[in-house]
Amino acid sequence: MAVASASDEPFLTALGGGVHAYIQPDGGWGLNNAGIIASSGGTTLIDTAMTRARTERLRDAAFSVGNDRPVRTVVNTHHHPDHTFGNSLFPTATIVAADHCRVAAGRVGIGPSRDPNLGTGPVELRLPDVTFAHALQIFHDDEPVELHHFGAAHTLEDVVVWFPARKLLFAGDLIFGGAAPLVMDGCIRRYFATIDALRALGAETIVCGHGAIADGSVFDGLERYLHFIQDVARDAFPSERTPLEVARATDLGEFAHLAHPERIVANLHRAFSELRGEPDGAPIVPTMQLFREMGEYLGHPLEWRLSLPCAHAEQA
Repeated sequence: MAVASASDEPFLTALGGGVHAYIQPDGGWGLNNAGIIASSGGTTLIDTAMTRARTERLRDAAFSVGNDRPVRTVVNTHHHPDHTFGNSLFPTATIVAADHCRVAAGRVGIGPSRDPNLGTGPVELRLPDVTFAHALQIFHDDEPVELHHFGAAHTLEDVVVWFPARKLLFAGDLIFGGAAPLVMDGCIRRYFATIDALRALGAETIVCGHGAIADGSVFDGLERYLHFIQDVARDAFPSERTPLEVARATDLGEFAHLAHPERIVANLHRAFSELRGEPDGAPIVPTMQLFREMGEYLGHPLEWRLSLPCAHAEQA
């Protein structure tokens, strides 16, 4: 696993009324986006970050826009480490997530964040305290904010945070801004129902789990990409070629411009699993093997942006 030093600063984008998007360019491996909801009685975070240092930077930003009020709630949009490993830096906050997130995060554990060679510093495993099946309402002062789990998609437990009055959606990793989606732990065939549910919300501003802030047009491209993966997998499945072999032989066509084209390998693994009739989110191959195969597709190891610059996040 290669570790790249990030040269771009995290920054805040004000979305009005005490709500901010915390963006970590360029949204690559390990560089997630988060949300900060600064209310009069305390702050709510939407996700933490991959490493201690990056979560400390996020915490500083939350204190800054929240007038030093404590972080009282953290919403984990799903279990992946770049959204949850920083949970333990908020020991007095209540961690909220969908039901399966607690189980999945416990299985993942802490992993490489304890490796001093990655320069991340130690963190402790902090699982969600409160989980829900389908929907939960929280409040930003007197404004209702809706948490929804629409079903298996990027993972089995994706949560979105929806501000109906603002038509503002924090989509987690259901949407990767300008990059290929990743469905290694989720379900392609059920993703489409989630896309329909997201469209029905009528969001005008969408904070993606990685990459640039988007609008509702992102759903069309996501839907086409997922159909493309299904079509490629369906055509190749009888040949008994491996997902990596199929990926190497596949012309990405209209999706060639997307960042992280290597994700086709992991997505084909998932599509093949579904063609075999395996359950939603069933284990495919070990995660580290998937990372190696995606690196082989690229011709070099994946780059993880775990270190960060010294300056503080600046507001945009």
